[in-house]
Amino acid sequence: MIMLRYAVYRFFTMLLTLLVVSVLIFVILNLPPGDYLSNQIAELQASGQSAGVAKAEFLRAEYALDRPMWEQYLIWMGFWPGPHGFEGLLQGNYGWSFEFDRPVSDIVGDTLWLTVVVNLAAILFVYAVALPLGVIAAARSRTWIDYTSAFVGYLGLATPNFLLALILFYYGHQYFNLPIGGLMDPKFEGEPMSWDKLKSILVHLIVPTFVIGTSGASAMMQRLRANMLDELGKPYVETAVAKGMAPSRMLTKYPLRVAFNPFVADIGNLLPSMVSGSVLVSVVLGLQTIGPTLLTALKTQDQFLSAFILMFVALLTLIGTMISDILLVMLDPRIRYEGRDA
Repeated sequence: MIMLRYAVYRFFTMLLTLLVVSVLIFVILNLPPGDYLSNQIAELQASGQSAGVAKAEFLRAEYALDRPMWEQYLIWMGFWPGPHGFEGLLQGNYGWSFEFDRPVSDIVGDTLWLTVVVNLAAILFVYAVALPLGVIAAARSRTWIDYTSAFVGYLGLATPNFLLALILFYYGHQYFNLPIGGLMDPKFEGEPMSWDKLKSILVHLIVPTFVIGTSGASAMMQRLRANMLDELGKPYVETAVAKGMAPSRMLTKYPLRVAFNPFVADIGNLLPSMVSGSVLVSVVLGLQTIGPTLLTALKTQDQFLSAFILMFVALLTLIGTMISDILLVMLDPRIRYEGRDA
Protein backbone atom coordinates (compact mmCIF):
# COMPACT_ATOMS: atom_id res chain seq x y z
CA MET A 1 0.00 0.00 0.00
CA ILE A 2 2.84 2.37 0.86
CA MET A 3 4.56 1.55 -2.43
CA LEU A 4 1.35 2.15 -4.35
CA ARG A 5 0.89 5.56 -2.70
CA TYR A 6 4.48 6.45 -3.46
CA ALA A 7 4.12 5.36 -7.12
CA VAL A 8 0.96 7.46 -7.52
CA TYR A 9 2.69 10.42 -5.88
CA ARG A 10 5.69 10.11 -8.24
CA PHE A 11 3.37 9.82 -11.24
CA PHE A 12 1.58 13.08 -10.48
CA THR A 13 4.90 14.74 -9.67
CA MET A 14 6.13 13.62 -13.08
CA LEU A 15 3.09 15.17 -14.78
CA LEU A 16 3.61 18.47 -12.97
CA THR A 17 7.30 18.49 -13.87
CA LEU A 18 6.47 17.72 -17.50
CA LEU A 19 4.12 20.71 -17.55
CA VAL A 20 6.89 22.99 -16.26
CA VAL A 21 9.32 21.54 -18.80
CA SER A 22 6.84 22.19 -21.62
CA VAL A 23 6.75 25.88 -20.65
CA LEU A 24 10.55 26.07 -20.62
CA ILE A 25 10.86 24.30 -23.98
CA PHE A 26 8.33 26.60 -25.61
CA VAL A 27 9.88 29.76 -24.19
CA ILE A 28 13.46 28.77 -25.08
CA LEU A 29 12.52 27.82 -28.65
CA ASN A 30 10.90 31.24 -29.06
CA LEU A 31 13.84 33.19 -27.65
CA PRO A 32 15.70 33.57 -30.98
CA PRO A 33 14.20 36.33 -33.13
CA GLY A 34 11.76 35.17 -35.78
CA ASP A 35 10.59 31.68 -36.67
CA TYR A 36 10.49 29.48 -39.76
CA LEU A 37 7.59 31.35 -41.37
CA SER A 38 8.78 34.87 -40.53
CA ASN A 39 12.21 34.04 -41.97
CA GLN A 40 10.55 32.61 -45.06
CA ILE A 41 8.34 35.70 -45.42
CA ALA A 42 11.42 37.96 -45.25
CA GLU A 43 13.13 35.92 -47.98
CA LEU A 44 10.03 35.92 -50.19
CA GLN A 45 9.53 39.67 -49.78
CA ALA A 46 13.15 40.27 -50.71
CA SER A 47 12.67 38.24 -53.90
CA GLY A 48 9.28 39.81 -54.69
CA GLN A 49 7.22 36.60 -54.53
CA SER A 50 3.91 37.96 -53.29
CA ALA A 51 2.05 34.65 -53.70
CA GLY A 52 4.48 32.88 -51.41
CA VAL A 53 4.19 35.67 -48.86
CA ALA A 54 0.40 35.33 -48.84
CA LYS A 55 0.67 31.59 -48.26
CA ALA A 56 3.15 32.05 -45.40
CA GLU A 57 0.91 34.67 -43.80
CA PHE A 58 -2.02 32.27 -44.09
CA LEU A 59 -0.01 29.55 -42.34
CA ARG A 60 0.93 31.96 -39.53
CA ALA A 61 -2.76 32.60 -38.85
CA GLU A 62 -3.68 28.94 -39.40
CA TYR A 63 -1.28 27.78 -36.66
CA ALA A 64 -1.81 30.78 -34.35
CA LEU A 65 1.75 32.07 -34.75
CA ASP A 66 0.39 35.59 -35.05
CA ARG A 67 -0.93 35.51 -31.47
CA PRO A 68 0.87 36.34 -28.19
CA MET A 69 3.34 33.77 -26.94
CA TRP A 70 1.27 32.74 -23.92
CA GLU A 71 -1.70 32.04 -26.16
CA GLN A 72 0.45 30.11 -28.63
CA TYR A 73 1.65 27.89 -25.78
CA LEU A 74 -1.86 27.19 -24.48
CA ILE A 75 -3.08 26.37 -27.99
CA TRP A 76 -0.06 24.12 -28.63
CA MET A 77 -0.71 22.21 -25.41
CA GLY A 78 -4.46 22.01 -26.04
CA PHE A 79 -5.52 24.15 -23.07
CA TRP A 80 -6.92 26.96 -25.27
CA PRO A 81 -9.02 26.86 -28.44
CA GLY A 82 -7.10 27.67 -31.58
CA PRO A 83 -8.35 28.48 -35.10
CA HIS A 84 -10.00 25.03 -35.24
CA GLY A 85 -10.91 24.57 -31.58
CA PHE A 86 -8.97 22.49 -29.06
CA GLU A 87 -6.27 20.78 -31.13
CA GLY A 88 -3.06 20.48 -29.15
CA LEU A 89 -0.77 17.85 -27.67
CA LEU A 90 -3.44 16.75 -25.21
CA GLN A 91 -5.77 16.00 -28.12
CA GLY A 92 -3.06 14.10 -30.05
CA ASN A 93 -2.27 16.88 -32.54
CA TYR A 94 1.51 17.36 -32.56
CA GLY A 95 1.46 20.30 -34.97
CA TRP A 96 2.78 20.91 -38.47
CA SER A 97 6.37 20.77 -39.70
CA PHE A 98 6.97 23.74 -41.97
CA GLU A 99 10.38 22.44 -43.04
CA PHE A 100 9.05 19.08 -44.25
CA ASP A 101 5.55 20.40 -45.07
CA ARG A 102 3.94 17.46 -43.30
CA PRO A 103 2.23 16.79 -39.96
CA VAL A 104 4.72 16.20 -37.15
CA SER A 105 3.04 12.88 -36.37
CA ASP A 106 3.85 11.60 -39.88
CA ILE A 107 7.51 12.59 -39.54
CA VAL A 108 8.20 11.15 -36.09
CA GLY A 109 5.80 8.21 -36.24
CA ASP A 110 8.33 5.61 -37.40
CA THR A 111 11.39 7.21 -35.82
CA LEU A 112 10.03 7.37 -32.25
CA TRP A 113 9.81 3.64 -31.65
CA LEU A 114 13.10 3.04 -33.49
CA THR A 115 14.73 5.63 -31.21
CA VAL A 116 13.36 3.86 -28.13
CA VAL A 117 14.53 0.46 -29.43
CA VAL A 118 18.06 1.71 -30.18
CA ASN A 119 18.47 3.41 -26.81
CA LEU A 120 16.97 0.56 -24.79
CA ALA A 121 19.37 -1.81 -26.53
CA ALA A 122 22.25 0.55 -25.68
CA ILE A 123 21.16 0.73 -22.02
CA LEU A 124 20.96 -3.07 -21.78
CA PHE A 125 24.45 -3.22 -23.26
CA VAL A 126 25.71 -0.67 -20.71
CA TYR A 127 24.41 -2.68 -17.76
CA ALA A 128 25.40 -6.06 -19.19
CA VAL A 129 29.00 -4.87 -19.68
CA ALA A 130 29.52 -2.48 -16.77
CA LEU A 131 28.07 -4.62 -13.96
CA PRO A 132 30.23 -7.75 -14.28
CA LEU A 133 33.40 -5.90 -15.32
CA GLY A 134 33.08 -3.35 -12.50
CA VAL A 135 32.52 -6.05 -9.87
CA ILE A 136 35.37 -8.24 -11.15
CA ALA A 137 37.74 -5.27 -11.31
CA ALA A 138 36.95 -4.35 -7.70
CA ALA A 139 37.15 -7.94 -6.44
CA ARG A 140 40.50 -8.43 -8.23
CA SER A 141 41.88 -5.00 -7.46
CA ARG A 142 45.49 -4.30 -8.45
CA THR A 143 45.74 -7.39 -10.62
CA TRP A 144 46.07 -7.71 -14.38
CA ILE A 145 42.27 -8.06 -14.58
CA ASP A 146 41.82 -4.70 -12.89
CA TYR A 147 44.44 -3.00 -15.03
CA THR A 148 43.03 -4.47 -18.25
CA SER A 149 39.47 -3.40 -17.46
CA ALA A 150 40.71 0.08 -16.51
CA PHE A 151 42.56 0.36 -19.83
CA VAL A 152 39.48 -0.76 -21.77
CA GLY A 153 37.33 1.68 -19.80
CA TYR A 154 39.61 4.66 -20.43
CA LEU A 155 39.83 3.71 -24.09
CA GLY A 156 36.05 3.65 -24.32
CA LEU A 157 35.78 7.06 -22.65
CA ALA A 158 38.48 8.63 -24.80
CA THR A 159 37.23 7.38 -28.17
CA PRO A 160 34.57 9.66 -29.72
CA ASN A 161 31.40 7.82 -30.68
CA PHE A 162 31.40 9.11 -34.24
CA LEU A 163 35.01 7.92 -34.74
CA LEU A 164 34.14 4.48 -33.38
CA ALA A 165 31.15 4.46 -35.74
CA LEU A 166 33.37 5.22 -38.72
CA ILE A 167 35.83 2.46 -37.74
CA LEU A 168 33.08 -0.13 -37.37
CA PHE A 169 31.46 1.18 -40.52
CA TYR A 170 34.46 -0.08 -42.44
CA TYR A 171 35.89 -3.05 -40.52
CA GLY A 172 32.59 -4.46 -39.32
CA HIS A 173 31.30 -4.75 -42.85
CA GLN A 174 34.59 -5.91 -44.37
CA TYR A 175 35.51 -8.65 -41.90
CA PHE A 176 32.23 -9.61 -40.21
CA ASN A 177 29.75 -8.79 -42.96
CA LEU A 178 27.74 -6.66 -40.52
CA PRO A 179 25.08 -4.47 -42.13
CA ILE A 180 26.00 -0.82 -41.74
CA GLY A 181 23.60 2.03 -42.28
CA GLY A 182 19.98 2.22 -41.22
CA LEU A 183 18.14 0.08 -38.70
CA MET A 184 16.70 -2.42 -41.14
CA ASP A 185 17.03 -3.66 -44.68
CA PRO A 186 15.56 -1.09 -47.11
CA LYS A 187 13.02 -3.62 -48.38
CA PHE A 188 11.35 -3.71 -44.95
CA GLU A 189 10.89 0.06 -44.62
CA GLY A 190 7.21 0.93 -44.43
CA GLU A 191 6.26 -2.75 -44.14
CA PRO A 192 4.31 -4.20 -41.18
CA MET A 193 6.29 -6.00 -38.50
CA SER A 194 7.21 -9.59 -39.34
CA TRP A 195 9.75 -12.14 -38.15
CA ASP A 196 12.10 -11.34 -41.06
CA LYS A 197 11.83 -7.60 -40.37
CA LEU A 198 12.52 -8.19 -36.66
CA LYS A 199 15.62 -10.24 -37.48
CA SER A 200 16.83 -7.49 -39.80
CA ILE A 201 16.38 -4.89 -37.06
CA LEU A 202 18.22 -7.02 -34.48
CA VAL A 203 21.18 -7.56 -36.81
CA HIS A 204 21.33 -3.86 -37.71
CA LEU A 205 21.25 -2.99 -33.99
CA ILE A 206 24.61 -4.64 -33.26
CA VAL A 207 26.85 -1.79 -34.40
CA PRO A 208 24.71 1.15 -33.12
CA THR A 209 24.29 -0.53 -29.73
CA PHE A 210 28.01 -1.01 -29.34
CA VAL A 211 28.88 2.49 -30.56
CA ILE A 212 26.28 4.37 -28.49
CA GLY A 213 26.73 2.30 -25.34
CA THR A 214 30.53 2.13 -25.17
CA SER A 215 31.21 5.41 -23.39
CA GLY A 216 28.31 4.92 -20.97
CA ALA A 217 29.45 1.41 -20.10
CA SER A 218 33.03 2.59 -19.53
CA ALA A 219 31.96 5.41 -17.20
CA MET A 220 29.57 3.21 -15.25
CA MET A 221 32.14 0.43 -14.90
CA GLN A 222 34.69 2.84 -13.41
CA ARG A 223 32.09 4.27 -11.04
CA LEU A 224 30.95 0.83 -9.87
CA ARG A 225 34.55 -0.23 -9.29
CA ALA A 226 35.20 2.85 -7.15
CA ASN A 227 32.01 2.33 -5.13
CA MET A 228 32.78 -1.35 -4.60
CA LEU A 229 36.33 -0.62 -3.43
CA ASP A 230 34.99 1.95 -1.00
CA GLU A 231 32.53 -0.57 0.46
CA LEU A 232 35.09 -3.39 0.58
CA GLY A 233 37.31 -1.23 2.78
CA LYS A 234 34.66 -0.75 5.47
CA PRO A 235 34.75 -2.53 8.85
CA TYR A 236 31.60 -4.61 8.30
CA VAL A 237 33.32 -6.38 5.39
CA GLU A 238 36.31 -7.28 7.53
CA THR A 239 33.94 -8.53 10.24
CA ALA A 240 32.04 -10.71 7.77
CA VAL A 241 35.29 -12.19 6.44
CA ALA A 242 36.57 -12.80 9.98
CA LYS A 243 33.38 -14.70 10.83
CA GLY A 244 34.01 -17.03 7.92
CA MET A 245 31.46 -15.78 5.38
CA ALA A 246 32.26 -16.94 1.87
CA PRO A 247 33.81 -14.09 -0.19
CA SER A 248 31.35 -14.49 -3.06
CA ARG A 249 28.33 -14.43 -0.74
CA MET A 250 29.70 -11.50 1.23
CA LEU A 251 30.41 -9.59 -1.98
CA THR A 252 26.91 -9.96 -3.40
CA LYS A 253 24.96 -9.64 -0.17
CA TYR A 254 26.35 -6.35 1.17
CA PRO A 255 28.86 -4.26 -0.86
CA LEU A 256 27.23 -4.91 -4.24
CA ARG A 257 23.75 -3.92 -3.00
CA VAL A 258 25.05 -0.62 -1.67
CA ALA A 259 27.25 0.10 -4.68
CA PHE A 260 24.40 -0.79 -7.03
CA ASN A 261 22.27 2.19 -5.95
CA PRO A 262 23.96 4.65 -8.37
CA PHE A 263 23.28 2.18 -11.20
CA VAL A 264 19.56 2.28 -10.48
CA ALA A 265 19.61 6.06 -9.99
CA ASP A 266 21.28 6.49 -13.41
CA ILE A 267 18.31 5.06 -15.31
CA GLY A 268 16.72 8.50 -15.50
CA ASN A 269 19.90 10.05 -16.91
CA LEU A 270 20.84 7.31 -19.35
CA LEU A 271 17.86 7.61 -21.70
CA PRO A 272 18.20 11.31 -22.56
CA SER A 273 22.00 11.14 -22.64
CA MET A 274 21.81 8.23 -25.08
CA VAL A 275 19.34 10.12 -27.29
CA SER A 276 21.43 13.31 -27.32
CA GLY A 277 24.71 11.41 -27.66
CA SER A 278 23.44 9.37 -30.59
CA VAL A 279 22.64 12.35 -32.83
CA LEU A 280 26.04 12.41 -34.53
CA VAL A 281 26.21 8.61 -34.59
CA SER A 282 22.79 8.51 -36.25
CA VAL A 283 24.01 10.90 -38.95
CA VAL A 284 27.18 8.85 -39.54
CA LEU A 285 25.42 5.48 -39.62
CA GLY A 286 22.24 6.71 -41.32
CA LEU A 287 19.97 5.61 -38.47
CA GLN A 288 16.27 6.41 -38.71
CA THR A 289 16.08 7.96 -35.24
CA ILE A 290 14.82 11.36 -34.12
CA GLY A 291 18.35 12.70 -33.63
CA PRO A 292 18.98 13.94 -37.20
CA THR A 293 15.38 15.19 -37.40
CA LEU A 294 15.83 17.23 -34.21
CA LEU A 295 19.06 18.69 -35.56
CA THR A 296 17.33 19.81 -38.76
CA ALA A 297 14.34 21.21 -36.85
CA LEU A 298 16.52 23.29 -34.55
CA LYS A 299 18.62 24.65 -37.42
CA THR A 300 15.56 25.75 -39.39
CA GLN A 301 13.57 26.95 -36.35
CA ASP A 302 10.83 24.43 -37.13
CA GLN A 303 8.99 25.18 -33.92
CA PHE A 304 6.38 22.44 -33.60
CA LEU A 305 8.67 19.62 -34.72
CA SER A 306 11.57 20.56 -32.42
CA ALA A 307 9.22 21.23 -29.48
CA PHE A 308 7.57 17.82 -29.78
CA ILE A 309 10.88 15.96 -30.00
CA LEU A 310 12.24 17.82 -26.95
CA MET A 311 9.04 17.00 -25.08
CA PHE A 312 9.50 13.35 -26.01
CA VAL A 313 13.07 13.35 -24.67
CA ALA A 314 11.85 15.09 -21.48
CA LEU A 315 9.15 12.44 -21.08
CA LEU A 316 11.76 9.68 -21.41
CA THR A 317 13.86 11.40 -18.75
CA LEU A 318 10.97 11.72 -16.31
CA ILE A 319 9.77 8.16 -16.86
CA GLY A 320 13.30 6.86 -16.30
CA THR A 321 13.66 8.97 -13.16
CA MET A 322 10.33 7.74 -11.80
CA ILE A 323 11.28 4.11 -12.44
CA SER A 324 14.68 4.58 -10.78
CA ASP A 325 13.08 6.25 -7.72
CA ILE A 326 10.60 3.40 -7.29
CA LEU A 327 13.33 0.76 -7.72
CA LEU A 328 15.54 2.54 -5.18
CA VAL A 329 12.71 2.49 -2.63
CA MET A 330 12.29 -1.24 -3.27
CA LEU A 331 16.02 -2.06 -3.14
CA ASP A 332 17.32 0.16 -0.35
CA PRO A 333 15.73 -0.31 3.12
CA ARG A 334 17.08 3.07 4.26
CA ILE A 335 15.17 4.91 1.55
CA ARG A 336 12.05 2.88 2.35
CA TYR A 337 12.34 3.77 6.02
CA GLU A 338 12.65 7.47 5.25
CA GLY A 339 9.62 7.24 2.96
CA ARG A 340 7.55 5.75 5.81
CA ASP A 341 8.61 8.51 8.13
CA ALA A 342 7.64 11.10 5.52
